[in-house]
Parts: sequence; structure tokens; C-alpha cells
Amino acid sequence: MNAPHIEHHPDRVRNRTLLLVLLVLFFGSMLAAGLLRFSGWRPASMKNHGELLQPPGDLRQVTIRQVDGGQYTWNPAKRTWRIALAPPAGCGSECDHLAREINTVWQLFGKDANDVDVLWICPQAQASCDLPAGAARPTTLHLLQSSHELRASLPRVEDPRGVPVYVIDPYGFVILRYPPGFDPSGLRTDLARLLKLK
Repeated sequence: MNAPHIEHHPDRVRNRTLLLVLLVLFFGSMLAAGLLRFSGWRPASMKNHGELLQPPGDLRQVTIRQVDGGQYTWNPAKRTWRIALAPPAGCGSECDHLAREINTVWQLFGKDANDVDVLWICPQAQASCDLPAGAARPTTLHLLQSSHELRASLPRVEDPRGVPVYVIDPYGFVILRYPPGFDPSGLRTDLARLLKLK
């Protein structure tokens, strides 16, 4: 008995080829994405300019006093982010420069500027301090008294190269650190992205 003759229709061959191409594209793109993910690659738009602190500094239980004697409190419900810096005594021209840059970054947030506090932490030896003479004062500026607990929660605050800057989240976690001489546009980009998380 002869085996039945099977015709190979061009449509059937084309459909199988198309299905194979789709499967290769689907699983190939998943494989490529997985390789990129596990290699640590991230799109430039998703990278932080500041150093992501692991673990973050924790200021939630630290009592923070302002220079005027009032207490600075965390209020997560307000969704306020903070830019913090703790310059040493006699900071001089570096502090002048930092004060201008921080104020410029703060102003560039526009309508969101009121959601960003600037925390200027006094040198440890001083109970009171002020911004450099003539420096612009953001309306959300808070001059804070220094304490051992406060400074200990700011990773590598005593940097011999200069004054680092930090970003603190609404809950009181120090999450980003910018080394001395950082590019202020990176701080603005990172914080602008965080402000959208409201």
C-alpha cells in the first residue's frame, strides 16, 4: 500500500517560518534584556549622578535642633525632600561657591522648590552659624546645630577634599551623596526625578 502523498503548501511553510521568527525575536529580546540587567547596565536616563548610599544614613531617631532653638522634625506626609551639607568652620570661598550653587539648584525647581528644604549644618564647634555674607537664602533654608549623631549619619562627611552634599528623603533617610566638586546639574536631575515620585 502506498503512503498518502502530502503536499507542502507554500502558505503552511511561510506560517511556520513566521512563527519561528517571532519566537526567536521574543525569546532573543528577553535573553538580551536579562543579560543587560544582570550585567548592571542601565540607561543613562535611569542612572543617579550622586552615589546611592547602601545602607542609607538613618536620621529618623536623631533629635535635630535649629540654630534658633526650635526642633527640626520629619513629616513624611508633606513629602519634603532635603539637600543637606555640613561645612567645616572657616570654609571660606568653597562655602561661598556651594551656597550659590545650592541656591541655583533650589530655584530651578520652580513651583516644586517649596518641597525641598536646604539644611545647612553648622560646624561641630559652633552652636550658631550663618551662610556666607551676601549668599542668597532659599525660603526653605534651615540652619541646624551640629551634633555627633547628626554628623555620624552623613557618610564620609569629613572629606579631606572638601564639602560633600547629601539628599535626604521625606522619611529622614540619607540616600544620596555628592562628593566635593560635584556637578550641580546632576543634583538637580536626581532630585527632580525624586520629586516626581509624589
